Amino acid sequence: MLSFFRKLFFSETPKQYTQGDPMKKYLIVGLGNIGPKYEHTRHNIGFKIVDFLAAQNDLSWETVKLGDITTHKKKGRTFLLLKPSTFMNLSGKAIKYWLDKENIPLENLLVITDDLNLPFGSLRVKTKGSDGGHNGLKDTQHTLHTTKYNRFRFGISDQFAKGRQVDYVLGEWNTEELEQLPERLETAIKIIESFGLAGINITMNTFNGK
Repeated sequence: MLSFFRKLFFSETPKQYTQGDPMKKYLIVGLGNIGPKYEHTRHNIGFKIVDFLAAQNDLSWETVKLGDITTHKKKGRTFLLLKPSTFMNLSGKAIKYWLDKENIPLENLLVITDDLNLPFGSLRVKTKGSDGGHNGLKDTQHTLHTTKYNRFRFGISDQFAKGRQVDYVLGEWNTEELEQLPERLETAIKIIESFGLAGINITMNTFNGK
């Protein structure tokens, strides 16, 4: 009975986190799996990148519907950072929910993911493409009904023995990779901010292959 009256008199709709011109708002989604088991795995590089951006700017995460979010503001732009709590295979559900709720146009979406087809540390931004066998991108494509959305791919290489792909992707970084990660994360932040401040085309021309 108490829950009935709470629903009747109090809204359970989450607050809107971004205000103002929709064209100056950006949804930056780091893909990954929740829980300490996955925290330091290659598959969670999306989480690691947005976590790094948040830490560099003293931002606090808030657990909300379908994920954790925080906002980063720079030069009149608002970046809504999202770590979906849906697990990788249902990433699209969280992405669509927050795009719609915050009234953020599809062209202002950037999805960050790991990529086996790129050498470790390679950074590649694209405006469209196939899912490449990545379950997070596959669900995003299915949910948004399009392959035309911006994605930022972080190379994790394919240095695994035959039949060991899952173990490799869900494995933790080796010593050499850990030594190189900080510099790569710094560049990843520059890519995210360039996406909002300079646009997707300039960002691709400036950073792809760097």
